[in-house]
Amino acid sequence: MRLPARLAFVSTLLAAAAATAVAQPSDLAQQNAQRAIEAASRVQERASRAQETSAAAQERAGRVLDLPARAAEAASAGLRMASRDNVPAFASAQFARFRDLVRSHEQVLELVDRFPAVRGEIVAIDPAPGALDTARKHGLAIVNDETVEGIDTRYVTFRVPAGESLQKAVAELQRIAPETRFTANYIHVQSGSSSSARAKARLAISSEVTAPAIGIIDGGVAESVLLPKLNQRGFAAGAPLPNAHGTAVASLAAGTGRIKSGSPGAPLLIADVYGNDPKGGNSLALARALGWMAERKVPVVVVSLVGPANPIVASAIEKVQAQGMLVVAPVGNGGPAAPPMYPAAYPNVVGVTGVDSRNRALVEAGRGDHVDFAAPGANILAVGRNGALVRVRGTSFAAPLVAGRAWRASGAGRVAALVRESEDLGRSGPDPVFGRGLVCGSCR
Repeated sequence: MRLPARLAFVSTLLAAAAATAVAQPSDLAQQNAQRAIEAASRVQERASRAQETSAAAQERAGRVLDLPARAAEAASAGLRMASRDNVPAFASAQFARFRDLVRSHEQVLELVDRFPAVRGEIVAIDPAPGALDTARKHGLAIVNDETVEGIDTRYVTFRVPAGESLQKAVAELQRIAPETRFTANYIHVQSGSSSSARAKARLAISSEVTAPAIGIIDGGVAESVLLPKLNQRGFAAGAPLPNAHGTAVASLAAGTGRIKSGSPGAPLLIADVYGNDPKGGNSLALARALGWMAERKVPVVVVSLVGPANPIVASAIEKVQAQGMLVVAPVGNGGPAAPPMYPAAYPNVVGVTGVDSRNRALVEAGRGDHVDFAAPGANILAVGRNGALVRVRGTSFAAPLVAGRAWRASGAGRVAALVRESEDLGRSGPDPVFGRGLVCGSCR
């Protein structure tokens, strides 16, 4: 099989995994996605070996598989999958995942410009005088009015009348009250998979954490002897609740023993924004979690989630950054042609991609100017939902390694410390595939 055909097969496997992920229970979906991605990676590995049998083939592998100077363009072309609209497979699968998530929870979620959001909810951020009356006159009812401590921001949530388009209602409110920011309450999803088996899990016992901790905004963390002292709080219905993804992320930030984490033994502050809530991962939950982190003076927080740009999370991140907090996030698994994912693409957020055991960028990883650093993101050990060790893959699991490394530095020097540690990959200097280079290369 020629190289483009092999890459098309890789993209087909990964697209199938991502597109079906939300139609099943979350842990089982993650297992199936992981198996498909691993199978695709083995195909990629065999293709690489076969191509290395001649000098010409080796050059082609260097251009396409090892992703140096022209990697983003080559990978995007190689992974392009034949379809009616000719959309690259990973990006197409990513939006299929969003669509299927909404279909699974149609009573509480809807699509807004291809992204999931809480059905019928519009949020006003620090509304100007008169904006609330204007919204009421247009048939919107206030369902919640709160000020989030730590970021000192007021959020007023309105309910859109049944049958009215949420997207059109937001646009109309923004037109008639331009001095106030109005937005849908968008959903963020986890960006990685593990081979964790479904099993009953016990929630990790919260302890009082007084020292500056690494903050994690994700799912709840399960009990494990490999995890350090931690404190967790829920920001969704049923939270905190043990979560395979959240537990793995926490273990890679500060796990001990066989876990090669970014900062072994560092205290953790866990914000569970999922619980068992179908609206879990919404923007208001992230803003509340960031406010809590700010109140607790967390110096570094990792948000191993992806979603669309929205002013709720953007403004909350601006507020915590102004207080000195460093925010780290994965660039996502939508592939080379996917649009930038957030929060990684917000200004001054450290965007992290993942590499495999040969320091090749994950074929499913996002690309772009928002990629700041790379870290191991394939076939690495983490703690699973049942407390056992599992293999994980995805940019979600590279991000906590970088966050752990940043936590070990101090103050304004955290990013500089990452730069000093980084090993340049790909073309010389920063690039859209590896950013400034590999951090925590020994963390595998």
